[in-house]
Amino acid sequence: MAETVTLRQAAPVRWAKVVDQTRCIGCHACSTACKSENQVPIGVHRTYVKYVDVGRFPQARRAFQVTRCNQCSEPPCVFACPTAAMYQRPDGIVDFDKRVCIGCKACIAACPYDAVFINPEDHSAEKCNFCAQRLDVGLEPACVVVCPTEAIVVGDLNDGTSRVSETVGRDTVAVRRPEKETRPKLFYKGAHQATLDPIAARRPPGGIFMWSEQGSGPQQVTSGHPGAPNNAAAAMLAYDVAHRAPWDFRVSLYTWTKGIASGAYLVPALLLLAGVLQPESALWRWAAPVLGGGFLAATVGLLILDLTHPERFHLVLTRPQWRSWLARGGVILSLYGAVLVLHFLGALGGRTGWPQALVWAGLPLAVLCAIYTAWLFAQAKARDLWQSPLLPPQLLVQAAASGAAALLVAAASLEPAATRPLAQITALATLVHLLLVAGEATITHPTAHARLAAREMTHGRYRLYFRTGMALQALGIVAALVLPAGVMMAPLVLAGLLAYEHAFVQAGQAVPLA
Repeated sequence: MAETVTLRQAAPVRWAKVVDQTRCIGCHACSTACKSENQVPIGVHRTYVKYVDVGRFPQARRAFQVTRCNQCSEPPCVFACPTAAMYQRPDGIVDFDKRVCIGCKACIAACPYDAVFINPEDHSAEKCNFCAQRLDVGLEPACVVVCPTEAIVVGDLNDGTSRVSETVGRDTVAVRRPEKETRPKLFYKGAHQATLDPIAARRPPGGIFMWSEQGSGPQQVTSGHPGAPNNAAAAMLAYDVAHRAPWDFRVSLYTWTKGIASGAYLVPALLLLAGVLQPESALWRWAAPVLGGGFLAATVGLLILDLTHPERFHLVLTRPQWRSWLARGGVILSLYGAVLVLHFLGALGGRTGWPQALVWAGLPLAVLCAIYTAWLFAQAKARDLWQSPLLPPQLLVQAAASGAAALLVAAASLEPAATRPLAQITALATLVHLLLVAGEATITHPTAHARLAAREMTHGRYRLYFRTGMALQALGIVAALVLPAGVMMAPLVLAGLLAYEHAFVQAGQAVPLA
């Protein structure tokens, strides 16, 4: 009888890395080898070593953490990238293709470990990729080769005989920020919690570190808690690398212009369906497409200006990665823009029914245009302040308030009879927005990161923008109640919404991640 042999197909390679912090001496050999192997410019790092002093003199010791990309099994940077410039190889390594990177910085906002950066020389995103070019030819990563204490080990998790697999399966290891559910494949052995948690240690006063003095500008973010440490141990950050917040004032301005672009069509469309405006109304025929189209063009322009490779912006539409809400948003903006153009052409040709028929396509697109940023921000898993289920309705209310306010200015000359209902809509939407923001700012947030970000918005670096925004919106409501037409409320509400947007977007990026 012939013997039956069952062959089991070998599992594919799944690369992982173990850093034994009980062996690390903080020599930075891994950092310099990485720079040399991958030609990383000065000022940015694929890997570096963070120092934290734990305890009180004379009973104090220094703890180290080798900080780099965590090679997630569920990589947020890959999901957020609109052109698949960040991608995951079959062996689990998260790599990047600089040829199709548009420099949108969505991957930086998404990474919970602050491991991605924009290379200042080629203006593309990059990070540690396990020295994939070396692994592919049978060599170990540069950091593994040069480590004098063999504190860094790389191997196949699916190979039960590999040192990495044995360590992970036998010893006590930890990963950074497991609550983000990215399933990292960078494991730390013997690491102190004060190094793993970016806000566990206290930040040194004055930004004075062991070897350097680091600034605290609005875009610079350094690890460590600005107040008391976030754990019971006495811990002081001794050395760290500052990271720049990825999205600056252009993103704050983009959310504002996009709100006006969507609201300028949404509000008159609803008034048309309710019978308050007639199809022949100048606000519906002309103001809606002109205001909506103008601010939509400004929105697209700001998005392109924020790219480090603006000449590649077309890749968002020509080679989209559909899990990215930046790619989905590009389609939404394009379709909404097409409706506005058709609406304008219909009005220009004197066809009253044409714009009226477009309302059934334009209305849902205007709503999507207003709220898709909530899902774009939600893909930035690193930023806890933005992970709010109230964000979609809040953005929709902002769009109604800003769109009605912009139309209110146009109505003063085009259709004075419509100023009163528009002022009422602006006041009501602004009041609802203020209530939503008040609730968001005063409730207890579920994570320490969200609480710190909310405090930075209301009492920290961005308090002036936040408080000014709230005050201007409140004054706008008062102006609507006191003044006969309420037209003067429009600039107050618009300026208040812009100030609030800047505080919200920037404060969300103000908490350290590394």
